[in-house]
Parts: sequence; C-alpha cells; structure tokens
Amino acid sequence: MAAITFSNIAKSYGSVRVIHGIDLHINDGEFVALVGPSGCGKSTLLRMVAGLEEISSGELKIGDRVVNAVEPRDRDIAMVFQDYALYPHMTVAQNIAFGLRMRKSDAADIAARVAEAANMLQIEPLLSRRPSELSGGQRQRVAMGRAIVRRPKAFLFDEPLSNLDAKLRVEMRTEIKRLHALLGRTTLYVTHDQVEALTLADRVVILKEGRILQEGAPLELYEHPATRFVAEFIGSPQMNMFAGTVRHGEGAAVHLNGLQLSFESIDAEEGTPVSLGVRPEGLLLSSGIAADMHTRVDVFEPIGSDTMVSCPIGGTMAVVRLAPEVPVARGMELNLSFDRNKLHLFDAHTGDRIKARANTKDR
Repeated sequence: MAAITFSNIAKSYGSVRVIHGIDLHINDGEFVALVGPSGCGKSTLLRMVAGLEEISSGELKIGDRVVNAVEPRDRDIAMVFQDYALYPHMTVAQNIAFGLRMRKSDAADIAARVAEAANMLQIEPLLSRRPSELSGGQRQRVAMGRAIVRRPKAFLFDEPLSNLDAKLRVEMRTEIKRLHALLGRTTLYVTHDQVEALTLADRVVILKEGRILQEGAPLELYEHPATRFVAEFIGSPQMNMFAGTVRHGEGAAVHLNGLQLSFESIDAEEGTPVSLGVRPEGLLLSSGIAADMHTRVDVFEPIGSDTMVSCPIGGTMAVVRLAPEVPVARGMELNLSFDRNKLHLFDAHTGDRIKARANTKDR
C-alpha cells in the first residue's frame, strides 16, 4: 500500500488552466472521494495519478516515489473505469487474468489469484461466460476483479457506478465498501454523485473549477460547510436558502422577509446581505404560538422513511423533512420553527461562511 501526495499540482491545455495548484495528501489505506460538478477537474486529477494525463507543474508522489515521469504500467496502481473496458471475445476468467498474463505471471499464480478475486466478488459461477452474457452489475464486478488480482498499492475508480440503475448502484456501493475494508488499499474515487461520496469515503474532497473548496469527513462537510456552494452541493434534498440582512441593535439578528431571527453573535457588519441556510430536517413542526412562521403545503412526496414537503417560506419554496406518520395534504396549514442549532450563515456576495452563534433561547 502507499499514500498519494499532490503538491501544487496544476494542469493546462494550451493557455487554459483547468487544475489550479492542488495540494492534497491521501493517507496509506484511506478511501478518499473526489466530488464536484461536471468540469470541476476531478477526473483529470485521477487520470494524472494513473499517468494517463501529463502533469503541467507540481509534484505527484505514490508512496515515497515521485511519479511525474513514471509510465502508467510502472506506477503499481489499478484503475476501474466507468465503461468497464472488458474484452468482449474473452471469458470472465480471461478478462480478470489479462493484466497478469501481460506481465507473464506464473500460470498457477494467475489461476489462484483469479479464483481468490472471484470468491471475494461472488462471481465464481460466471467465470466461463463472456461480457455480453452479464448484467451491468456483473460486468462491474469483473472489472473490479481485474483490478484486485494485480494487488496494487492503490485503486483508482472513475465514476464506476454511473451506468448502473439505482438498485444496482446501492448494491455496488456496499460491495466497494466491503472490499475496501477487506483489502485495506489506498483508494481514490471520482464521482459526481454526492450520495456516493458521503456513503463510501473516509474523507470527501469537494472541487469546483479546478480548486479544492473543502475537504473533510462526510458528517463534517454536511454539518459545517465552509461555503454556500458546499452547503447546497452536499445533502439531498439540498439545503434551503433564505435571503436576509444582518442587524445589530440590542443584539445580533438576521432579518428575513417578514421574520427576525436573533443570534448571540454574528461576525458581520450591520446591513451585510446574507444567505441563511437550513436543511430540511432543521425546519420543525411547532405549535401555533411558538412557531416562527405559518405556511401551507404545496407539494408532498412520501418516500417511505420520510415525507418531503415543499412549502413557501418568505418568498422561497422550501423543503421540510417530516416523519412518515405525520398526516399531510396539499393546502394543509403548517406551523414551523427553525432549529436554532442547525442554522448556517453565508455572505450573499462571496458565498463564504459567516461565523455566528445561535441564540437557542429565541423561540
């Protein structure tokens, strides 16, 4: 196994710079997900680690070795692609063994490794089939088996589940997490799906326009987003945002459309325009007297474990997460309050987080 270290890594295509001085250290055995919108540079970073993209500047290490000029085949990494990249004329066993045969490994060792990988992935009955006879999930397992038999220092995954249906994606997420726990190899995983990133990774790195916006444990990013972009990108449904203004009178407060929320402190000047964020579970049902706001149900979506309710609040269509046993009907009145411990403030212009201390006595 080996750590992966990016030191001021940049990538340009002609005069266009797409990666801007990335510094990132992935610990030995850690599972790190790179996530962000299309065009943010996550796949380019992964391909630079694999040696499939040239590094314009900076230094990349796998373990203690600088690999900027090292050929892909000599980096001791294995990559799993989105499109599986299986040879259609070969059986499953032949596909899994292909890389080992190219390295002229011993035939007995090849057979043992293929059998071991097939057992891990529970595909022993498929070894004599060809890719055309397999489902999408089975093909992805074969692609993973081909990576596993090489016993590399690190695994690279490039959006491996994007071609699968929803049920298979959930199953394969569980499979990938189980294999990481079993093998303990350093893993770098690229996805545009933030749910995938949060459920799989030890640490998530959020990219935008070739720069790292924030990195941390999944729960840390969910509960303490550093910018409005991160706050809205992480979480499904995304965080509700309300336009407001900072006021400092007898105490700190945010004035929303027809509503004032007091804070113990807000690290922003009087009159600063802000975005106040709250996740769907941070809007709570309240009694009429104690409620911060009164609204009506516009749309509701029962999803089994929760009911997602859309309703207008202060000129914004907000989403509220309710327990499934709460009776809901279109047009029904709702009395809601903000959970003071789950409020987030962002500068309306820069999108950066504003330090604020909630006033939990303000009900």
